[in-house]
Amino acid sequence: MRGFFIGRFQPYHTGHHEVLEEILKEVDELIIGIGSAQESHSIENPFTAGERILMISRALDEINTDKKIYIIPLEDIYRNSLWVSHVRSMVPPFDVVYSNNPLVTRLFGEGGFAVRRTELRNRRVYQGTEIRRRILEEKDWEELVPEVVMKTIIEVGGIQRLKDISGSDV
Repeated sequence: MRGFFIGRFQPYHTGHHEVLEEILKEVDELIIGIGSAQESHSIENPFTAGERILMISRALDEINTDKKIYIIPLEDIYRNSLWVSHVRSMVPPFDVVYSNNPLVTRLFGEGGFAVRRTELRNRRVYQGTEIRRRILEEKDWEELVPEVVMKTIIEVGGIQRLKDISGSDV
C-alpha cells in the first residue's frame, strides 16, 4: 500500500517526524508532498521547496526504514475543485491519504480516496507558526525540530532570512 502525506513543512518539525514514523508502520511506500512549493522568503513560508526537501530527506535518514519514500514539491493552483486532480498528476499513484487538514481531508474524500487522520503531536508547540515565532523572538526553538533540521536551517541562513523579511521598510 502506498500512502500520501502533504504539508508545507515550514519548517519540518518533530511533530511531522513522529507522525511519519507512525505512517511508515502502515504503508509499504510513502509519498510526501511539499505543499505551496512555489512559496518562499515570507514570514509564513520562509523556506524554499529545495530547502524543505533537504530538511525532510535528512530527517528521514534518521528513521530506520528500508521503505521507498518519495518527496515531491507541489505548487498551489488556487482552484480547490481541481486540486486533487492536480496532485494526482504530479505524484505516483497512492491508496490512502494521511492528513488532519479539514480542506485536504474534504477534497480527497470527495475525490474517492480513503483518508486517515493522524494523531496530533503536541500541536500547540509542534507547529511551524510557533517555531518561526520563537526563531524571530530569539527563544528556544531547536528542541522542536530534529537536530538535522536545526542544522539545515542554520546552514541555509534561515534564521537571518526570517529576521530580514520580518523587518519593515519604515
